[in-house]
Amino acid sequence: MAKTGTGKRNGGGKEQHKDWYELDLSAIVYPTLQRRDFSSVYRLSVVLKEEICPDVLQKALDMTLPRFPTYKAAIRKGLFWRYLEPNDRPGPFVQEDVKNPCQPMYFKANNRYLVRVYYFRNRIALEAHHSLGDGTGGMCVLLTMTATYLRLLGVEGIENQGFVLDIEREPDPGELEDAYMRYANARVRPPRLEEKAYRVRGTAEPFYTLNIVDGIVSVSEVMAAAKEYHATITEYLNAVLLYALLKKQEESPGGRQRPVKIAMPVNLRRFFPSITLRNFITMIYPGVDPRLGEYTFEEIVRQVHDYMRYHLNEKLLRGDITTNAATQRNPFIRVVPLFLKDFVVRLFYTKVQDRNSSAGLTNMGALQVPEGMRPYIERFDIYMGQPFSRRTNCAIISFGDILTVNFASSIIEADVERYFFRKLVQDGIHVKIESNRE
Repeated sequence: MAKTGTGKRNGGGKEQHKDWYELDLSAIVYPTLQRRDFSSVYRLSVVLKEEICPDVLQKALDMTLPRFPTYKAAIRKGLFWRYLEPNDRPGPFVQEDVKNPCQPMYFKANNRYLVRVYYFRNRIALEAHHSLGDGTGGMCVLLTMTATYLRLLGVEGIENQGFVLDIEREPDPGELEDAYMRYANARVRPPRLEEKAYRVRGTAEPFYTLNIVDGIVSVSEVMAAAKEYHATITEYLNAVLLYALLKKQEESPGGRQRPVKIAMPVNLRRFFPSITLRNFITMIYPGVDPRLGEYTFEEIVRQVHDYMRYHLNEKLLRGDITTNAATQRNPFIRVVPLFLKDFVVRLFYTKVQDRNSSAGLTNMGALQVPEGMRPYIERFDIYMGQPFSRRTNCAIISFGDILTVNFASSIIEADVERYFFRKLVQDGIHVKIESNRE
């Protein structure tokens, strides 16, 4: 909920927001999990067809960020809750890219900004702390900044539509709302008790080394393979990741078998009308249980297909939102001191929530950009960032006929990634691999 205040104008004549914002329902958790070697940071990047001019990119960032008041913000800690407040300090400043992305974001560093912008050759990358918003909000910031950058270079005819917002207009109030609380109105709160899932075991990398493995494939080839199994692209790629995790569990010496499950974020904007640029996602957990018997790949696909059909509907998702919101609405919990809330949330996440899945997978789908930008863009990448525990996360995004599968992990072994891409090749999909590994 926004708390209104007064505004002052900056040098460009645009009114600066002086509002502060309660963290949304998802954002409450992310600062709680913060530790020296972990931050809830994700990365979105766009690869252009020409080399980046850093000075122009900095100007585009300076012009764009005031349009997004919940990103031009600092996180503050009160007695009972954390909140976002306007940040008028210098920055953030564009930087040359680094080998290990998604480094921790300490709340008092970087002039308290929770966004970073990098460039390398023809790539622009935006990193954001998840307490500010989800991938949809982050993509609006990235693409609006990219459109501004191209306009400054003289490109004409780029319309403000989709992820590209008008930097001369004030934000719509709907962009700033905590949409969870608007739709948390089911008459029942379904319990969510999940059995502990299989965990990938691996050798930890040195402090904050993030291993990146990218697979670049053709959308049409993936679509053809998915069609062979009577599945959508999302269902098919979920099944491939489950297959890879099952193979990894089979080869693990000793240890008992456990269910293999994927933590998959669902963009709730698909089911509930909202233009919020803050977090508005929930998690589902497609999976298989190898203790029931050996699964063929066709059976894995069918299991994922049926799971998605059952869980992805407005009524079940509304119940899930309502369950999540119940704690925040509890008048007793609202007055519990923040340090006690942090302790309980951290304990619950570590002992229960993080053990519900074997890996993470998010699919942002086919990205649409204004027609005037299309000739200047080659592809997009998305990274979920460092996993909370030792495992791998996978993120998928497509543009035109290019689909990228971006793995990020903090362990040396890349067995899951290898099984994943081998399966794609077996299904007739050509894969180009890129990595930051030596």
